Amino acid sequence: MAGVSSESLKAAQLELEAKLPTAPLSLAEELFAILGLLDSNAGLRRSLTDPSREGKDKARLVSELLGGSVSADARTVVEGLAASRWASARDIGDALETLAATTAIAVAESKGTGLDGLEGLENDLFSFIRAVNADHGLQRALSEPQASSEAKVRLALKLVPHAGSEAQVLISQAVSAPRGLKPTALVQRFVELVAQRQQRWIAEVSAARPLTPGQIARLQAGLDKLYGRELKINVNVDPSLVGGVRVQVGDEVVDSSVIARLAELQRKLAV
Repeated sequence: MAGVSSESLKAAQLELEAKLPTAPLSLAEELFAILGLLDSNAGLRRSLTDPSREGKDKARLVSELLGGSVSADARTVVEGLAASRWASARDIGDALETLAATTAIAVAESKGTGLDGLEGLENDLFSFIRAVNADHGLQRALSEPQASSEAKVRLALKLVPHAGSEAQVLISQAVSAPRGLKPTALVQRFVELVAQRQQRWIAEVSAARPLTPGQIARLQAGLDKLYGRELKINVNVDPSLVGGVRVQVGDEVVDSSVIARLAELQRKLAV
């Protein structure tokens, strides 16, 4: 996904983020169900991605279609997607799939210390992938077009009997609606989303020289307060920074190194 569709997805992810701290797993299930509706109706997809229609008109169409059959949060998420611009009809479904999976992942994240919950989900998903990849019979069974979705889900969940509820939702989606992929390939895509979420809990710190235990403790306290969660800190020594530190948490970068300040000064002088 690129261009206008990528920008629309980013905007939708930002809107969803505000809902995630209290989102129930049922929200992910609702979004996956709406995705099934979109995938089964090409005319609806075209209507929701028609660039000649006003965004508010497309959002109204979603509201009328879903009515009170889903939660207000689910309806709001899909209305936002409908009001956005998409390069192709397929892209809105791909975006909805990403948002649904992200919701399930965030529910796992809310358990334990956050990082623990994500690691547990990741392990459950990897267990499914390993089990299927090790057995050609399972691969054929889960891809059999004549088998019902219900039968595939029952078989898939038997492979990971101790998986958490979030993993069960993601695995069930992958085997019942792989959307042109092998079920394990879609689960692997979900694993990649989990890994992206994990980066929110890891601070990659680069410093010009080794930090003392006291400096690390102060940095830990400051970062935990700044981000509102207990981060895992990885410290790397990078002499090229000359002085100061560079911190990256997910996509956010805080750079107080001498090199960064010199680069900023050069930019100002060039203006």
